[in-house]
Amino acid sequence: MNGFEKRAEQLKARIRTVVLEMLQTCEPKNIRIADIAAEAGVSQVTIYNYFGSKEELIRDVFKQYYWGKVEEFERFIEGQPSFKQFVEYIILEDKEAFRKFTPAAIQEMMRSDEEISRDIDEIYRTKGLPLVTKLIEGYKQKGEISDKVSTTAILAYINMFNAQSRMLLEQAEHSGQGDVFFEEFIHLFFYGICGIEPSL
Repeated sequence: MNGFEKRAEQLKARIRTVVLEMLQTCEPKNIRIADIAAEAGVSQVTIYNYFGSKEELIRDVFKQYYWGKVEEFERFIEGQPSFKQFVEYIILEDKEAFRKFTPAAIQEMMRSDEEISRDIDEIYRTKGLPLVTKLIEGYKQKGEISDKVSTTAILAYINMFNAQSRMLLEQAEHSGQGDVFFEEFIHLFFYGICGIEPSL
């Protein structure tokens, strides 16, 4: 990579960082190229030259964020985490995602941009789902998960908790005892309301 290409990549990275920060507080429709340019210290023409449009730029940022998360997850599972560590990781990642993007921003992007919806679905189907399925099968072989429960049912159970994670995480923050609430949530995931934790 020559000096010109290196500088171009640095500028693109700076622009993406600014947009990612804006998405923490703004819905995509309220973000303006002029504001991005001012915050990133580049011209509006530079942004259009690199990304084509505001929509393409936001799409690029969103995709890069999720691909980055897939790569982080791949590195995480290389450490051969326990099933409990895996569940904790998913919940904490959800917490970070809700801090990176407002729920309204995510909903707007998924609703108004079919390409983003397709891309995220493809990432899930081709990378995320196979990785998680492989992990679950491994946990079943090691006895960390009951072999009486199918992988499909386990995925549905995880997705059910995931669907409510934003509400649960908000309640944890409002409780003033986030760490305690988090541990209780993990206990509920594994043992239910009346379940008894097995002695090890």
